[in-house]
Amino acid sequence: MNILLKEILELYNIDKKVYDFVNENENRIADIIDKHRSIRFYNQNKVNNAMQYHRLSYTDFAWSTGYGYGDMGREKTESIYATVFKAEDALVRPLIVSGTHAIYLCLSGLLRHGDELLYISGKPYDTLLKVIGETTDDANTLKDMGISFDYAPLDKNDKMQIDIIMEKIKHNTKLIAIQRSTGYGDRRAITIKEMEEVISAIKLKFDIPIFIDNCYGEFTEEREPLEIGADIIAGSLIKNPGAGIAASGGYIAGKKELVKSVTNRLTAPGLSKDCGLTFGMTRSMLQGLYFAPQIVHEAYKVGLLVGATFSSLGFAIKPSIDELRSDIVQAITFNNPELVKTFCKTVQKASVVDSHVIPEAWDMPGYTDKVIMATGGFIEGSSIELSADGPMRPPYQVFYQGGMNYDHGKVMVMQILQAMIKEHNIQI
Repeated sequence: MNILLKEILELYNIDKKVYDFVNENENRIADIIDKHRSIRFYNQNKVNNAMQYHRLSYTDFAWSTGYGYGDMGREKTESIYATVFKAEDALVRPLIVSGTHAIYLCLSGLLRHGDELLYISGKPYDTLLKVIGETTDDANTLKDMGISFDYAPLDKNDKMQIDIIMEKIKHNTKLIAIQRSTGYGDRRAITIKEMEEVISAIKLKFDIPIFIDNCYGEFTEEREPLEIGADIIAGSLIKNPGAGIAASGGYIAGKKELVKSVTNRLTAPGLSKDCGLTFGMTRSMLQGLYFAPQIVHEAYKVGLLVGATFSSLGFAIKPSIDELRSDIVQAITFNNPELVKTFCKTVQKASVVDSHVIPEAWDMPGYTDKVIMATGGFIEGSSIELSADGPMRPPYQVFYQGGMNYDHGKVMVMQILQAMIKEHNIQI
């Protein structure tokens, strides 16, 4: 054995058979990774060109105070985002605290009393159900504001059902929404091609804005939702587009009038995009965007390796290794809460920040069940860094996402497997 390899395995107490098993699974996915490199190449140069087109300058990293009038860096950032995502306009602000917040701004900014919101990608995930008002009586939910809600289920192959969607659209359906990523559902992400087919069918008959929750999906494919007919999208900067560099924030991009309506919800009518400090974050937000295509590619590779390894052990995974991936999430069904806990605790242990912390299931705000979450990142809660979480409910699934460095992620997979052999007698 190579002396350097021997030292690494000893550092992490990894058996050679575990190392060999993970390498075998790495070989299974080599061709898939090769194919994704062209997507990374395209997206990287799309970002580069947008920054060059808008003449990004060192002086754009300066920031103002007070109201933030004339913040050139803020305006430049939003112009670059609009170009990257093929939007008429964009809102990119550190004051958007999460992906859920960005989505809420869109829903509450575009819908009025008496309107209906229709989700066509199945039931939304836990935090969105609270925003809608399905699982809480809090003030200012959509339900509290007199906005009704319905959803169209996916079929058994995780695809949107056009016939059912058409039946669900009513006279007061004023916004149609698609959740691109998995959430805590037992399904794979919805691909751009699948979205395009459904959006095209809807647009033939109805003039209703279509919103896409783009969290976890950015730069996993060559095209983004606005390029195939969607009207407005939203996401979080501590996921894909921030690349583990942006400290906070979210983005919204789409048609100009829709973005303006949403911005009025964030600031106030009459102020819109003209106010709002960037608090010196312009540099990190744009540097994160610059690195995002490469970092998403690394996370894509780590997710593939996680999926290949655990499917080889007989566990059900979504998406499968051969399916087209439209987000960075890899779901594994363990049917055993202790395996979920071991998985998450080992991801935390493998992290370089807070590796000594032991995560426990807790009543996480916005969720109906206890959730265990591993998130040892430079940015707290960053889902583009090594992270995994799972609700403590049947079928006891874990949702792995992130990994800014494939070499780090590969050793993490070995550590998880080693822990499961030791604690649960998993056989390889």
